[in-house]
Amino acid sequence: MVSNEKAGYNRFLLLVAGFGGLLYGVDVGIIAGALPYLEATSGLNAGQLSIVVAAVLLGSVISTLFAGALADWMGRKPLMVLSGLLFVCSIPIIALSRGYESLVIGRLLQGISAGLIGVVVPLYLAECLSAATRGKGTGIFQWLLTLGIVTAAIVGMYFSFRVAEVARLGDPARLFAFKDTAWRSIFWVSLPPGILFVIGSFMVSESPRWLFRRGKSDAAYAALLRSRTTEQADVELAEMEQVSAAEKAKTSTGAKVRESLLRRKYVIPFVLACVILACNQATGINSIIGYNTNILLQSGLSDLQAHWGYVIFTVINFLMTIGGVLLVDRKGRKFLLSVGTAGIILSLVCTGVLFRQTERLRVDSRSAVQSMVTEDQKITLTYNQELAETLLGPAGDATQRTSSRPTSLVVIYSYGDFRAATKAARSDDTAAAPIEITRESCVPANKVVAFFRNPFGNLDAARRAPLRIDNALITPLPSQRSGMWVAITLFVFMAFYAVGPGVCVWLALSELMPTRIRSNGMSIALLLNQAVSTGIAAVFLPTVGKHGYAAMFFGFAACTVIYLITAAVFLPETKGKTLEEIEAHFEGAGGK
Repeated sequence: MVSNEKAGYNRFLLLVAGFGGLLYGVDVGIIAGALPYLEATSGLNAGQLSIVVAAVLLGSVISTLFAGALADWMGRKPLMVLSGLLFVCSIPIIALSRGYESLVIGRLLQGISAGLIGVVVPLYLAECLSAATRGKGTGIFQWLLTLGIVTAAIVGMYFSFRVAEVARLGDPARLFAFKDTAWRSIFWVSLPPGILFVIGSFMVSESPRWLFRRGKSDAAYAALLRSRTTEQADVELAEMEQVSAAEKAKTSTGAKVRESLLRRKYVIPFVLACVILACNQATGINSIIGYNTNILLQSGLSDLQAHWGYVIFTVINFLMTIGGVLLVDRKGRKFLLSVGTAGIILSLVCTGVLFRQTERLRVDSRSAVQSMVTEDQKITLTYNQELAETLLGPAGDATQRTSSRPTSLVVIYSYGDFRAATKAARSDDTAAAPIEITRESCVPANKVVAFFRNPFGNLDAARRAPLRIDNALITPLPSQRSGMWVAITLFVFMAFYAVGPGVCVWLALSELMPTRIRSNGMSIALLLNQAVSTGIAAVFLPTVGKHGYAAMFFGFAACTVIYLITAAVFLPETKGKTLEEIEAHFEGAGGK
């Protein structure tokens, strides 16, 4: 039996790894609560806000590219420490920022931290846990990830109450100052988990499998003894020696490394993992979490209701993840992924249908807005019911013009090859700041940013081009009842995601990859995952402004169909199998 001391270390190991999930969740979720106040006080346009939200994902793409190589070079434990330190450093940069550049730098550091954590923690767990506990252990990473999102939501909810209290005082200057304090405080609150993760990472052992592959057999055996009995440590060390001997025997035959890596036991699981990781983001999960409060606001809910909806959304994620952790080693990965993706498709389609009911009534008043362009190629307008009726007049839509129903306005505009979109302005929001359309809000400040915005754009020409209004879309705001139904469908989406892809995606990433390519294979698969997520986040607001939420949700549903087919047809069941047995299956030595 495992002694109390070793059992305690196992629990501590899972706790430290779980803190990594907590940081990952905070990275994803913290922006949702801060975003409305950042929008109101920072002066950033929709394009810049999209970059701020997407920067954490872009940073993940950058770090994920090198995470596997770093994990092999410096070890799993030092990389965990480094990732935690980067997160800790990012908080003061963001919370003390006074401009767009420092916000982006801070969010990039958070993203780099998240990318490293997303590779090294599941990798660490896969190499340190037994087959019987691998599902549960990796599930705890996801469980605490959801706790990070819940924590971020509760913090955002707290400041929402405080903002509502200040708003009732009727002092616009005081309200503006408090909103500025609110989003900065939200980021400060996320600092303690990062510190705890760094401290915990210093206290755990290095991965025994990494130590063994570096020729440190004695250190590997000592690391095993911290969590196993002597008999278990002896057996696992013997298995490592057998695998190592088999690999040496194969390479001694003279076969080239390139040829060996093209064998089916490497190619098929690598491709499967890449498809699953890409489709996992193509469900829209990170953007739906990041923009959740904004989505609920545009669905017809009030500010307070939208924040409450986000809290419930994250609590459902947290609770359903517990169900996934309990079921993953019983029902299996394939079953949970199939059920989860089927439920996601249904809920996304329903959400799209609800938004479509009002978005089909959109009116494009671009000609009227184009006539407001000043000689210096700018526009400043305050959107209210009076202006809405003025803009709708030339459209000739009598029903829209005479309706007393509140509306929202989104303007898509361009200077040369670069386009941007304003955030949605509501005609019933009397405290909203005016819409300002300027060249600075659209045209990148330098060629580096311009390359990421539009690799084929002519920056010099855009700095001289006139302002062109591509669309000025006026949409009736949905009713509060419709907003409630949207919230319910998003809750269902979150429940199915949490119990299926939320838990199983990390297992698929770490279990499918053979030992020889696990670290670098996980990096490449996660790189694709984060690239998809970054791309979606960067285009989310402009796409919604142009085509509406319905089109976005229908697109997510279509991508999830591919996910369902992959999980139900091509993915083998890995429940209860050792990593060596899974590797043998892909080589053709095992059946399904």
